[in-house]
Amino acid sequence: MSLNDPKWGNQGDNHGSGDNSGGQKPRRPNDGPPDLEELWRDFNRKLGGMMGKKKSGGPSGNGGGPRLPEVDFNPKMLGGGLWMLLGLIVVVWLASGFYIVDASQRGVVLQFGKRLETTEPGLRWRLPYPIQTHELVNLTGVRTVEIGYRGSERNKILKEALMLTDDENIVNIQFAVQYILKDPVEYLFNNRYPDEAVVGAAETAVREIVGKSKMDFVLYEGREQIATEAAQLMQAILDRYQAGILISKVTMQNAQPPEQVQAAFDDAVKAGQDRERQKNEGQAYANDVVPRAHGTAARLLQEADGYKQRVTANAEGDAARFRQIQTEYAKAPEVTRQRMYLDTMQQIYANTTKIMVDAKGQGNLLYLPLDKLMQASAGAVAARTTTETPTPAAAGARPAFSGEVPPQVEGSPNFSSREGRGSLSSREREAR
Repeated sequence: MSLNDPKWGNQGDNHGSGDNSGGQKPRRPNDGPPDLEELWRDFNRKLGGMMGKKKSGGPSGNGGGPRLPEVDFNPKMLGGGLWMLLGLIVVVWLASGFYIVDASQRGVVLQFGKRLETTEPGLRWRLPYPIQTHELVNLTGVRTVEIGYRGSERNKILKEALMLTDDENIVNIQFAVQYILKDPVEYLFNNRYPDEAVVGAAETAVREIVGKSKMDFVLYEGREQIATEAAQLMQAILDRYQAGILISKVTMQNAQPPEQVQAAFDDAVKAGQDRERQKNEGQAYANDVVPRAHGTAARLLQEADGYKQRVTANAEGDAARFRQIQTEYAKAPEVTRQRMYLDTMQQIYANTTKIMVDAKGQGNLLYLPLDKLMQASAGAVAARTTTETPTPAAAGARPAFSGEVPPQVEGSPNFSSREGRGSLSSREREAR
């Protein structure tokens, strides 16, 4: 008995009583928890009662402690215990056939290694092993394989990453493939290593597409297109294998030239960028010059059209005026001829230098540059108007010299004074 037993020291009372329960005193509520040795003794007594008849109980003569019961062997009782044990084993064996299929899974039951059925989510039962087994396949979980690297882009696998382009350049491509399962039966039975088949199909598809593309297309503008085409080609390959796999996405992680030629490639990229910059500058210059040239050409065309219309209108006006003069000339030839002469002389003298000649006095020749004097006086008047604010009286006053030469100062040395005076008098009359 253990030293922690609360009945320590009461062994004599327990064995000295006349109780037929093997000398054990009934436990009181405050005796504490039972001892392990006591539980073991109770189990042995019950087992002995099942297997045969016990002979005696009570204390032993040597140690003073309880003695294990002596059991008589009974074959019938032994057979009954074996059948109970065998029944318990059978129950446990049959219970091992229960399994649970989650909502994201499908179960595949195998009978002697051959597929028997596919089970839906829920609690399921099959015949226990080794008659039947089951496989649980996750259909909604996204699986990922990495090509050209493992875990990080720095951890490169050059055997998978290096590829040859159509223009015979080597590029380093790293990409990841995400896929799910669409048919658990095909995934389990049609291919021995389906995940490795995905890796092989991905590498094959990308190498085929890169081998038909230029290097610049692969490194820059063609990444998304290559990923899309690779996903379609991989799906076609896996469908031909009947792998039961659905490709969901192909992601290009990195695409660059090999490290050995990275510097030279950077120089080529810079040269290409300079070329594009110069092309853009030239295009901007063309966009600036060409519209202005078109505008200038349009302006010249409009000016030419305007000049054409003006000349045509002047010619038509001169022709109409000539016809009118001809009509008047037919009515009064002398008057019309005199009028035409005066108009012509007026136009001539308006654009020539004018002088005054004293024909009667027979004196010295008096030369007056009236046109110069008129220009000087006009310049002085313009200067005064710009420096001083004109008053209302000054604004209404006329300048000392007008643009027209007074009729009394006009003359010509080729005519007599009488003709000159006669012509001036007629011009005065016309002006009045």
